[in-house]
Formats: sequence, C-alpha cells, structure tokens
Amino acid sequence: MIPFLGAGANLCERPEGSSWQESGFLPSGAELATHLAESYAYPGQDTQNLLRVAQYVDLAAGDAALFDELHAIFAGAYGPNKLHRLLAEIPSRLRAQGRDVCGQLVITTNYDDALERAFADAGEELDVVYYAAERDEPGRFVHLRPDGERLEIQDRADYREFALEQRSVLLKVHGAVDRADFEGDSYVITEDHYIDYLARESIARLMPTYLMARMRSSHFLFLGYGMQDWNLRVILRSIWAEQARRFTSWAIQRAPDDIDRRFWERHQVEILDQPLEEWVDALRAELA
Repeated sequence: MIPFLGAGANLCERPEGSSWQESGFLPSGAELATHLAESYAYPGQDTQNLLRVAQYVDLAAGDAALFDELHAIFAGAYGPNKLHRLLAEIPSRLRAQGRDVCGQLVITTNYDDALERAFADAGEELDVVYYAAERDEPGRFVHLRPDGERLEIQDRADYREFALEQRSVLLKVHGAVDRADFEGDSYVITEDHYIDYLARESIARLMPTYLMARMRSSHFLFLGYGMQDWNLRVILRSIWAEQARRFTSWAIQRAPDDIDRRFWERHQVEILDQPLEEWVDALRAELA
C-alpha cells in the first residue's frame, strides 16, 4: 500500500482554531493563499485560491519574490506531526518482522520537509525524488540520496538508484523546499506552473519506471485530500492509466460531501470517515 499525502496531512494534530503563524504549524493551502493575498494586495475576491493568488504574486512581483516567500514558510520552525512519525516508524517495524522489503514508497504533493525530518528523527535513511523545473524549461525529477548527493534523472527507464528492500522513497510530485539552499527550491504552485506541468507530458511518463512499477501493482491510502484538489485528480488519472487492473484503495477523510463520495466510489476508493488524528491513534494501537 502506498500512502499519498495531501496538504491536509499537515493539519493532523493541530489544535482547532489555532493560527499557523503563531503555533508553529504549516499552513493549509487556503491559509497560504490568504497570507500571500494580504502580503501582495491581491485585487481579487478569491483570496483562498492558491493557484490564482500565487500567479498574481508571480506577475506582480516576480517569481523570485514568490519563491522567497515560500521558502521562508516551508523552511520555517515546524516539526513533524504524529502522522509523519507513524510513517517513519514503519520500516523498523517491518524489519523487526523479518520482512524482505522494509522500505515503503510514499507520495506527496506537499513542498515541506516534515516527513523527511520524521525519518531523520527515527534514524531511517530516505531517498527523496522531487519534481524540478526552471522557467520555460522542461521539467524532470531529481533524486536526493541519503548521503546528500543530487542526481538528475535523465533516463527514467534505466534509473535504478533505489533500494526499497532497505530504505523508503518519498516522491514529491509538486516540488520541494531545499532548507539549506533557497536556490534549490522548486514549486509547482501558479497557474502557469500547472499548465507547463500538465501540458508538456504525462507526469507518469516522467517518473522513474522503477517507481511506476510499484504504483501499478499497489493499493493507495489517501491522507489529507478532498476532491476540490483537482490537481490530485490529474495525477491520479495519469497513474491509474498505467494500471492494467484497479486495486481497491482507501481515503481517510472527515465528513466528505456527496461529490467526494461519488468520485471515490467511481475509482474504487473506500472512504473512512474519521479525523486523521483518531485514525493514527487507532492504527498505532493496532500495531502495538
């Protein structure tokens, strides 16, 4: 099973009504959009539309200003939550059971490094594969090895620098913050970014074949997603198109509306209507 983390995964364990800027938590997509809209006097009414607001900041102040704002947020002082820590514990649990494959493939559309920090705290090595693109240049995936070396994946079919038998892989399909060097940041966040991202080539045809092979034969566990995240639907279409047979998957989603339910049901995704915090606690108790 492949965990697939959305922006809502970062809201796990956050006290209701708390401010992300004051409490040391990452913002939701809507909160990030509102922050950018206020900082750059966004003239529209849709101040929670992140793609639109980010597009305005890019046009009004330039991509350097936008990326500086994003770096300051995603390289800030926040820690992993209980969901991140649970995922980081799984390899050691599998190792203790004598499993042949102890690493896991985790996918996220988030830019932050909270999950990476959870793996580091757990003493687990982690390969990070993230999408990167320069302005007006074709996108590609970059492999950040546990030793810190960065390798551009040029031949996706033959790239085999992973070891899922021993360590996990985190696939960041919308880019990533580079905490040590802001020039290494990459974000798919504006309308133009998404157009470039989706129009040039199927994202599944840019990912390493080794990882796509795992996706073609796996169940998915969606954590922190709602179907208003239409960009997720585009990625899923690309991935599921590669599957010869559809595997049943699950979504942990609190109080999904009728549209969400119909979408998940169409794609054989079972909904577990439960807050992420409660699901994490229940799973941890089951594993104890």
